[in-house]
Amino acid sequence: MNRITQKLQEDKKILSIYFSAGYPNLNDTVQIIQDLEKNGVDLIEIGLPFSDPLADGPTIQASSTQALHNGMTTQILFDQLQNIRESVKIPLIIMGYFNPMLQYGVEAFCKKCAEIGIDGLIIPDLPVDVYADEYKAIFEKYGLINVFLITPQTSDERIRFIDSVSNGFIYMVSSASVTGSQSGFGNTQETYFERIAEMNLKNPQIIGFGISNKETFNQATKYAKGAIIGSAFIKHLSESGSGKIEDFIGGIR
Repeated sequence: MNRITQKLQEDKKILSIYFSAGYPNLNDTVQIIQDLEKNGVDLIEIGLPFSDPLADGPTIQASSTQALHNGMTTQILFDQLQNIRESVKIPLIIMGYFNPMLQYGVEAFCKKCAEIGIDGLIIPDLPVDVYADEYKAIFEKYGLINVFLITPQTSDERIRFIDSVSNGFIYMVSSASVTGSQSGFGNTQETYFERIAEMNLKNPQIIGFGISNKETFNQATKYAKGAIIGSAFIKHLSESGSGKIEDFIGGIR
Protein backbone atom coordinates (compact mmCIF):
# COMPACT_ATOMS: atom_id res chain seq x y z
CA MET A 1 0.00 0.00 0.00
CA ASN A 2 1.19 3.52 -0.83
CA ARG A 3 2.51 5.38 2.23
CA ILE A 4 0.11 8.27 1.60
CA THR A 5 -2.87 5.89 1.72
CA GLN A 6 -1.56 4.34 4.93
CA LYS A 7 -1.02 7.73 6.56
CA LEU A 8 -4.52 8.91 5.64
CA GLN A 9 -6.00 5.90 7.41
CA GLU A 10 -4.48 6.94 10.72
CA ASP A 11 -6.86 8.42 13.28
CA LYS A 12 -5.21 11.84 13.42
CA LYS A 13 -5.11 15.20 11.69
CA ILE A 14 -2.34 15.35 9.10
CA LEU A 15 0.31 18.06 9.26
CA SER A 16 2.00 18.43 5.88
CA ILE A 17 4.96 20.76 5.37
CA TYR A 18 6.12 22.19 2.05
CA PHE A 19 9.58 23.55 1.34
CA SER A 20 11.68 24.25 -1.74
CA ALA A 21 14.40 21.68 -2.38
CA GLY A 22 17.85 23.28 -2.28
CA TYR A 23 16.80 26.10 0.06
CA PRO A 24 18.24 27.81 2.07
CA ASN A 25 21.35 25.97 0.83
CA LEU A 26 21.71 23.46 -1.98
CA ASN A 27 22.49 20.49 0.27
CA ASP A 28 19.94 21.22 3.05
CA THR A 29 17.21 19.09 1.46
CA VAL A 30 17.78 15.75 3.18
CA GLN A 31 18.51 17.23 6.61
CA ILE A 32 15.29 19.29 6.51
CA ILE A 33 13.26 16.18 5.59
CA GLN A 34 14.85 14.17 8.40
CA ASP A 35 14.28 16.94 10.95
CA LEU A 36 10.65 17.39 9.91
CA GLU A 37 9.95 13.69 10.41
CA LYS A 38 11.80 13.68 13.74
CA ASN A 39 9.56 16.52 14.95
CA GLY A 40 6.29 14.77 14.15
CA VAL A 41 5.34 15.99 10.68
CA ASP A 42 3.10 13.46 8.89
CA LEU A 43 3.78 14.23 5.25
CA ILE A 44 6.32 16.33 3.34
CA GLU A 45 5.93 18.14 0.03
CA ILE A 46 9.30 18.72 -1.59
CA GLY A 47 9.14 21.64 -3.99
CA LEU A 48 11.00 21.16 -7.28
CA PRO A 49 12.09 24.72 -8.10
CA PHE A 50 10.92 26.19 -11.39
CA SER A 51 11.59 29.56 -13.01
CA ASP A 52 7.90 30.44 -13.52
CA PRO A 53 5.93 29.18 -10.50
CA LEU A 54 2.44 30.54 -11.28
CA ALA A 55 0.60 29.43 -8.12
CA ASP A 56 3.27 30.48 -5.67
CA GLY A 57 3.34 33.69 -3.70
CA PRO A 58 6.43 35.85 -3.16
CA THR A 59 7.87 33.82 -0.27
CA ILE A 60 7.88 30.50 -2.12
CA GLN A 61 8.90 32.19 -5.40
CA ALA A 62 11.91 33.73 -3.65
CA SER A 63 12.93 30.39 -2.13
CA SER A 64 12.53 28.68 -5.51
CA THR A 65 14.63 31.36 -7.22
CA GLN A 66 17.33 31.06 -4.55
CA ALA A 67 17.33 27.26 -4.90
CA LEU A 68 17.84 27.61 -8.67
CA HIS A 69 20.67 30.07 -8.04
CA ASN A 70 22.14 27.52 -5.61
CA GLY A 71 22.24 25.06 -8.51
CA MET A 72 19.21 22.87 -7.84
CA THR A 73 18.04 20.76 -10.79
CA THR A 74 15.74 17.79 -11.21
CA GLN A 75 18.72 15.43 -11.41
CA ILE A 76 20.42 16.91 -8.36
CA LEU A 77 17.20 16.50 -6.37
CA PHE A 78 16.97 12.86 -7.41
CA ASP A 79 20.62 12.38 -6.46
CA GLN A 80 20.04 13.97 -3.04
CA LEU A 81 17.04 11.72 -2.38
CA GLN A 82 18.67 8.54 -3.66
CA ASN A 83 19.00 6.99 -0.18
CA ILE A 84 16.23 8.89 1.62
CA ARG A 85 14.31 5.74 2.50
CA GLU A 86 17.21 4.53 4.65
CA SER A 87 16.32 7.23 7.19
CA VAL A 88 12.79 8.52 6.48
CA LYS A 89 9.54 6.55 6.70
CA ILE A 90 6.77 9.14 6.24
CA PRO A 91 5.16 9.89 2.84
CA LEU A 92 7.10 12.15 0.49
CA ILE A 93 5.52 14.08 -2.36
CA ILE A 94 7.31 16.07 -5.05
CA MET A 95 5.41 19.25 -5.90
CA GLY A 96 6.38 21.00 -9.06
CA TYR A 97 5.33 22.27 -12.43
CA PHE A 98 4.90 20.04 -15.45
CA ASN A 99 7.60 21.55 -17.67
CA PRO A 100 10.63 20.08 -15.79
CA MET A 101 8.90 16.68 -15.72
CA LEU A 102 8.21 16.88 -19.45
CA GLN A 103 11.84 17.82 -20.11
CA TYR A 104 13.05 14.89 -18.01
CA GLY A 105 10.52 12.57 -19.68
CA VAL A 106 7.28 11.82 -17.85
CA GLU A 107 7.79 8.07 -17.62
CA ALA A 108 11.49 8.42 -16.74
CA PHE A 109 10.52 10.94 -14.02
CA CYS A 110 7.87 8.61 -12.58
CA LYS A 111 10.22 5.63 -12.73
CA LYS A 112 12.92 7.56 -10.85
CA CYS A 113 10.40 8.68 -8.22
CA ALA A 114 9.38 5.07 -7.65
CA GLU A 115 13.02 3.93 -7.40
CA ILE A 116 13.90 6.41 -4.65
CA GLY A 117 10.65 6.02 -2.70
CA ILE A 118 8.59 9.08 -3.63
CA ASP A 119 4.90 8.38 -2.97
CA GLY A 120 3.13 11.00 -5.03
CA LEU A 121 3.23 14.14 -7.13
CA ILE A 122 1.42 17.48 -7.07
CA ILE A 123 1.52 19.24 -10.45
CA PRO A 124 -0.61 22.40 -10.30
CA ASP A 125 -0.50 23.07 -14.05
CA LEU A 126 -1.36 19.56 -15.26
CA PRO A 127 -5.12 19.59 -16.04
CA VAL A 128 -7.01 16.63 -14.62
CA ASP A 129 -8.54 15.64 -17.98
CA VAL A 130 -5.11 15.62 -19.68
CA TYR A 131 -3.79 13.50 -16.79
CA ALA A 132 -6.69 11.07 -17.06
CA ASP A 133 -6.30 10.71 -20.83
CA GLU A 134 -2.51 10.67 -21.19
CA TYR A 135 -0.64 10.02 -17.94
CA LYS A 136 -2.78 8.18 -15.39
CA ALA A 137 -1.63 4.76 -16.58
CA ILE A 138 2.05 5.78 -16.22
CA PHE A 139 1.54 7.09 -12.67
CA GLU A 140 -0.29 3.90 -11.69
CA LYS A 141 2.39 1.71 -13.29
CA TYR A 142 4.92 3.21 -10.85
CA GLY A 143 2.59 3.30 -7.83
CA LEU A 144 2.47 7.09 -7.65
CA ILE A 145 -0.49 9.05 -6.34
CA ASN A 146 -1.26 12.25 -8.23
CA VAL A 147 -2.82 14.97 -6.07
CA PHE A 148 -5.10 17.56 -7.65
CA LEU A 149 -5.97 21.02 -6.43
CA ILE A 150 -9.46 22.47 -6.05
CA THR A 151 -10.37 26.07 -5.24
CA PRO A 152 -13.56 27.87 -4.14
CA GLN A 153 -14.22 28.49 -7.84
CA THR A 154 -14.00 24.82 -8.89
CA SER A 155 -17.44 23.56 -9.93
CA ASP A 156 -19.07 20.62 -8.14
CA GLU A 157 -18.99 18.69 -11.42
CA ARG A 158 -15.24 19.14 -11.81
CA ILE A 159 -14.63 18.35 -8.13
CA ARG A 160 -16.50 15.07 -8.56
CA PHE A 161 -14.45 14.27 -11.68
CA ILE A 162 -11.21 15.01 -9.78
CA ASP A 163 -12.45 12.79 -6.95
CA SER A 164 -13.17 9.97 -9.41
CA VAL A 165 -9.64 9.91 -10.87
CA SER A 166 -7.86 10.48 -7.54
CA ASN A 167 -6.66 7.80 -5.15
CA GLY A 168 -5.01 9.73 -2.33
CA PHE A 169 -6.22 13.09 -1.12
CA ILE A 170 -7.52 16.29 -2.68
CA TYR A 171 -5.48 19.44 -2.12
CA MET A 172 -8.10 21.98 -1.12
CA VAL A 173 -6.84 25.49 -1.84
CA SER A 174 -8.42 27.77 0.73
CA SER A 175 -8.77 30.79 -1.55
CA ALA A 176 -8.21 31.97 -5.10
CA SER A 177 -5.08 33.91 -4.15
CA VAL A 178 -1.48 32.74 -4.38
CA THR A 179 0.30 31.05 -1.49
CA GLY A 180 1.28 33.06 1.55
CA SER A 181 -1.03 35.99 0.83
CA GLN A 182 -3.53 35.66 3.65
CA SER A 183 -3.74 34.84 7.32
CA GLY A 184 -6.74 33.18 8.92
CA PHE A 185 -10.06 32.23 7.40
CA GLY A 186 -13.25 34.26 7.07
CA ASN A 187 -16.88 33.27 6.63
CA THR A 188 -16.49 32.83 2.87
CA GLN A 189 -13.78 30.22 3.30
CA GLU A 190 -15.59 28.42 6.10
CA THR A 191 -18.70 28.20 3.89
CA TYR A 192 -16.51 26.70 1.14
CA PHE A 193 -14.96 24.20 3.59
CA GLU A 194 -18.46 23.16 4.72
CA ARG A 195 -19.69 22.82 1.11
CA ILE A 196 -16.86 20.44 0.24
CA ALA A 197 -17.30 18.46 3.46
CA GLU A 198 -20.99 17.97 2.62
CA MET A 199 -20.12 16.53 -0.81
CA ASN A 200 -18.94 13.31 0.91
CA LEU A 201 -16.09 12.77 -1.53
CA LYS A 202 -14.31 9.41 -1.49
CA ASN A 203 -10.90 11.07 -1.10
CA PRO A 204 -10.10 13.02 2.08
CA GLN A 205 -9.18 16.69 1.73
CA ILE A 206 -6.08 18.49 3.00
CA ILE A 207 -6.29 22.28 3.09
CA GLY A 208 -3.48 24.54 1.92
CA PHE A 209 -2.80 28.27 1.47
CA GLY A 210 -3.21 30.57 4.48
CA ILE A 211 -2.15 28.17 7.24
CA SER A 212 0.72 29.50 9.30
CA ASN A 213 0.25 28.67 12.99
CA LYS A 214 -1.61 26.55 15.53
CA GLU A 215 -4.81 28.61 15.25
CA THR A 216 -5.12 28.35 11.47
CA PHE A 217 -4.06 24.67 11.51
CA ASN A 218 -6.84 23.88 13.99
CA GLN A 219 -9.35 25.99 12.07
CA ALA A 220 -8.60 24.18 8.80
CA THR A 221 -8.55 20.68 10.26
CA LYS A 222 -11.99 21.20 11.77
CA TYR A 223 -13.27 20.69 8.22
CA ALA A 224 -10.62 18.48 6.62
CA LYS A 225 -8.27 15.56 7.24
CA GLY A 226 -5.22 17.80 7.42
CA ALA A 227 -3.52 21.04 6.53
CA ILE A 228 -0.43 22.12 4.60
CA ILE A 229 2.00 24.82 5.69
CA GLY A 230 4.41 26.23 3.13
CA SER A 231 5.14 29.96 3.15
CA ALA A 232 5.26 30.26 6.95
CA PHE A 233 7.78 27.41 7.18
CA ILE A 234 9.94 28.90 4.43
CA LYS A 235 9.90 32.26 6.25
CA HIS A 236 11.08 30.39 9.34
CA LEU A 237 13.92 28.81 7.34
CA SER A 238 14.94 32.18 5.92
CA GLU A 239 14.98 33.80 9.37
CA SER A 240 16.30 30.96 11.54
CA GLY A 241 18.06 28.65 9.10
CA SER A 242 17.49 24.91 8.94
CA GLY A 243 18.64 24.25 12.50
CA LYS A 244 15.55 25.30 14.44
CA ILE A 245 12.78 23.26 12.85
CA GLU A 246 11.75 21.92 16.26
CA ASP A 247 10.71 25.44 17.33
CA PHE A 248 8.46 25.91 14.31
CA ILE A 249 6.69 22.54 14.45
CA GLY A 250 6.31 22.84 18.22
CA GLY A 251 4.29 26.00 17.65
CA ILE A 252 1.79 24.19 15.42
CA ARG A 253 0.99 21.14 17.53
